[in-house]
Amino acid sequence: MKYPYEVIGKPNLYENIAKCFNKAADIIKLDPNIRKILAKTTNEIIVNFPVKMDSGSIEVFTGYRVQHNNALGPYKGGIRYHPDVDINAVRALAILMTWKSVITGIPFGGGKGGVQVDPSKYSMGELERITRRFTYALGQNIGPEYDIPAPDVNTNSQIMAWILDTYLSGIQPQERNRNVHVVTGKPVESGGSLGRDKATGQGVVYCIEQWAKDNKFNLNGAAYIVQGYGNVGSWVGKLMKQHGSRLIAVEDVTGAIYSPKGIDADDIAAYVSKTGGVRNYSKADEIDHDKFLSIDADIFVPAALGNQITKENAPDINVKLIAEGANGPTAPEGDEILRQKKIDVIPDILCNSGGVIVSYFEWLQNKRSEFWELEEVDTKLYKKIIDAYHKVKETAEKYKVNWRIGAYIVALSRLEVVYKERGIFP
Repeated sequence: MKYPYEVIGKPNLYENIAKCFNKAADIIKLDPNIRKILAKTTNEIIVNFPVKMDSGSIEVFTGYRVQHNNALGPYKGGIRYHPDVDINAVRALAILMTWKSVITGIPFGGGKGGVQVDPSKYSMGELERITRRFTYALGQNIGPEYDIPAPDVNTNSQIMAWILDTYLSGIQPQERNRNVHVVTGKPVESGGSLGRDKATGQGVVYCIEQWAKDNKFNLNGAAYIVQGYGNVGSWVGKLMKQHGSRLIAVEDVTGAIYSPKGIDADDIAAYVSKTGGVRNYSKADEIDHDKFLSIDADIFVPAALGNQITKENAPDINVKLIAEGANGPTAPEGDEILRQKKIDVIPDILCNSGGVIVSYFEWLQNKRSEFWELEEVDTKLYKKIIDAYHKVKETAEKYKVNWRIGAYIVALSRLEVVYKERGIFP
């Protein structure tokens, strides 16, 4: 069965997801009627909205919200601001969110959104107006029990606070406190959860810890490299530092740096926060992209954008483990080469699911008018993601497939049961 949407141009994340979906569905002989349902998104919203710039001129921006599946609960997924955002990218990410929620056992479906914009080119005032106009344009397509946005690439807790305020402005005053959970990833003072800022990176490190335990591998002194040093990558660095692991290379959109003696994870995080990238960092050597990918290390954490590990460069990678902090960093052809090289891969829909897990915790706290301490959040996150880790590992071993396909099998199998139990409304 072909995926029902046409993909134009070079292979992209959407096409890669289609290949994994079809392979997993074939292996478990997924019911063909349920396969049709899961292969389609439910809603795809495209909005074009005008925003007044600081200069007084008007720009028109395009925003997206795709809702894939809500069989298990409200749609849930981040909003990203990036010039490459388009309907195919958002559609793919919405589908990934469905699988993540199912695999980790949280009662959410998959959604995703974005605005086609380079936020570095706009002032804070302009970004606020872009965010508020986008929220207004989405209208009732988001809601605390319907579709719950969260931070993603180039968005943060401040963006979520603006979305929250704009959404609540259209609600009767007596109902506003009941709708704070319309977004997650909010500032703690505005109803956010402790631990949400580090959640995705923390989940990645929990998975690395479990892999090390399973393989009797000592993380103390282990060398690792990180691609992308934003929220996820920097938290991975800070948390791996606690294990005594050695960060030897970092790459982002501005360039790549390398130091065999090690790069201080906190120092480079502060530098990137100040300058916007790793370029010209004086305590490491600058290297090119090809050199970065071929560095001999123990662990590689891709935490940038999709399609970074391909059939062209996968042969150059020399690590024991790839822990995917980004969405879709490895193309299926790259996956196969990594398998042949006996490089373990903890796939994105498991490895970076810490963000949606703690988003669920934030949503719960808001609904219950509770506030959990950080230790409670971390403990619950650890249990959720490690339970999912073992489930994916066991499934991959049962079907003799890699972990990515094993994760898809876990998701599709559970959704098949749900649809067979409920049936389809006439």
